[in-house]
Amino acid sequence: MGVYVWAGRTRDGGVRKGEMEAKSADVATAQLRSQGIIPSKVKEKPKDIAEIFTFLQPKVTVKDLVVFTRQFSVMVDAGLPLVQCLHILGDQQENSTFKRTIEAVRADVESGSTFAEALGKHPKVFDSLYVNLVAAGEVGGILDTILNRLAVQLEKQDKLTRQLKGAMVYPATVSTVAVACIVLLLVKVIPVFQKMFEDFGGTLPGPTVMVINLSEWLQANVQYLLGAVIVGFAAFNQARARVPRFRYLTDKVALRLPVFGNIIKKVAVARFTRTLGTMISSGVPILDGLEIVARTAGNMIIEEELQATRASISEGKTIAEPLQNSRVFPGMMVQMVAVGEETGSMEIMLTKIADFYDDEVDTAVAALTSMLEPVMMVFMGGSIGTILIAMYLPIFTIADSIR
Repeated sequence: MGVYVWAGRTRDGGVRKGEMEAKSADVATAQLRSQGIIPSKVKEKPKDIAEIFTFLQPKVTVKDLVVFTRQFSVMVDAGLPLVQCLHILGDQQENSTFKRTIEAVRADVESGSTFAEALGKHPKVFDSLYVNLVAAGEVGGILDTILNRLAVQLEKQDKLTRQLKGAMVYPATVSTVAVACIVLLLVKVIPVFQKMFEDFGGTLPGPTVMVINLSEWLQANVQYLLGAVIVGFAAFNQARARVPRFRYLTDKVALRLPVFGNIIKKVAVARFTRTLGTMISSGVPILDGLEIVARTAGNMIIEEELQATRASISEGKTIAEPLQNSRVFPGMMVQMVAVGEETGSMEIMLTKIADFYDDEVDTAVAALTSMLEPVMMVFMGGSIGTILIAMYLPIFTIADSIR
């Protein structure tokens, strides 16, 4: 697929121009003719340097998407046409990647595509949840309401993601600082003490000998150790991206971690219930909603559970029945879902469950941070203190020799 710039005339003589994605110039020309446009120019859009070197492109953040969605909702509610809304939002967008995306969406809408179809051509920016909710809003004539719900959904989802990352960042940061301090001591400080001890001679205590041997090994192998860490990290990410079996196993291990696994499960419950509640209240069929929620779960074990739930519902069962045997979703959530089905207020119950587990994630992250702070401090202080004590032990022997 490529992007083609075109210009042409309509049957009534109006001049039109824009951009479209197509497999070739001939396909683009045929699409234009099918829309009643006689093309005078169809050529492939030249790529700028940012498109050639993709790592130079700024990423579209959740904040960018939330602001775009909220502003779009307000404009649609005010009665502005879609094309005009996209034109205004594209002109004021500072993120160059998002600006190009909005302009491409506008060109597709001008060419006759629906708004949802135009968004669906950019899955890296607008995921399946976004596209399907917009499609439901277009069909039901409540696009402004749907966009507002989407903005709320994105904000809540981003908050959960940041909470999960926040729980991981603290121990990772303290561990990195501790390891860096230990390596610095072993590579730069210990050799100075070692030379001093060799000058005085005598027998060194066992802990000192152990630390000196570790220092000599690290000095000889630090570059290989660093390279192994970098290669291991890159290989892990590649395996996660390209080997489904490896990703499945790591997702399974993540859910079984002593403390972090519980937080991941609560985040999954909050995300699942809020997303499904938003889709049901927006008029998306339950089976389609579960399919989309499963694809956007972010964990293959949870995706497997949701796909099994979807298959059971398609056979005539309720939502709560297959969830009762779930390894991820807790009993309280299942019971509340069952009540929501019986009372016909499923979307309200799902939203309440999501709000409850949002608070649970807040509490769990705060408890984790409180628990990890003393543990990491003891680890850091103990490691560095052990090295320093091992280096000071021979000083007492040297002092006795001098006396």
